[in-house]
Amino acid sequence: MDFKFKAGSIPLLVSMPHVGTDIPDELAARMTPAAAEKADTDWHLAQLYGFLEQMGASTLAARWSRYVIDLNRPPENTNLYPGQDTTGLCPVDTFHRQPLYAGGYQPDQQEALRRLPLYWEPYHRQLRAELERMLALHGTVVLWDAHSIASRVPRFFEGKLPDLNFGTADGSSCDYGLRAAVVESALAQQRYTVAVNGRFKGGHITRHYGQPKSGVHAIQLEMCQSTYMDESAPFGYRADLAQQVQPLLATMTRAAADWARR
Repeated sequence: MDFKFKAGSIPLLVSMPHVGTDIPDELAARMTPAAAEKADTDWHLAQLYGFLEQMGASTLAARWSRYVIDLNRPPENTNLYPGQDTTGLCPVDTFHRQPLYAGGYQPDQQEALRRLPLYWEPYHRQLRAELERMLALHGTVVLWDAHSIASRVPRFFEGKLPDLNFGTADGSSCDYGLRAAVVESALAQQRYTVAVNGRFKGGHITRHYGQPKSGVHAIQLEMCQSTYMDESAPFGYRADLAQQVQPLLATMTRAAADWARR
């Protein structure tokens, strides 16, 4: 399978497009040791969000590494942040500008078009199908796009990133009531710093599927990995840190589902 999926019973779907670590052998043979490290993976999110099954949420998690194809980029590879540096649909380097491919093997547009039906479209077909199923059942649904990133990536932002970064495409991907219900919980605590529509406003999934008038309300959460794991290889999960942030994640995702029910 190209993803791990579990259908739930409440109006909440949590998407994890960057947790995948698999790279097909034919591509791995052309890649560098930096690619094999897979440092830009959204590590351990399925474990961090392990409470979702008991909550009754639907979950969709990628199998393929973002180095194969980025599920959170538009298929036509337009830049979601015009004027700012970002990695593309088929990345050619890491967040720290390390080449992913040996000389002469960088994917061109033709290669990107080859990979779309193989690795990109299956995830999005499942995402669309689950949203349609949930809409038929509930009328209103929340799509929560879950991400994490190293707290310091000079290529993309100065200094340390806030711990919790919410994106709603500047308010267009969800009703303000959903944003308020989720962010209110985040602002009520003092352990973690919070930003809304800052450096991260939501990627392709949030912007494309978030259609409030059609009943789908999308919100992205980009978390600093320092809140739950070691940010250097081998990128270990830190249960002592994770158990501090998990109750807040549970409160926020439950608030999102409760808002959809109302």
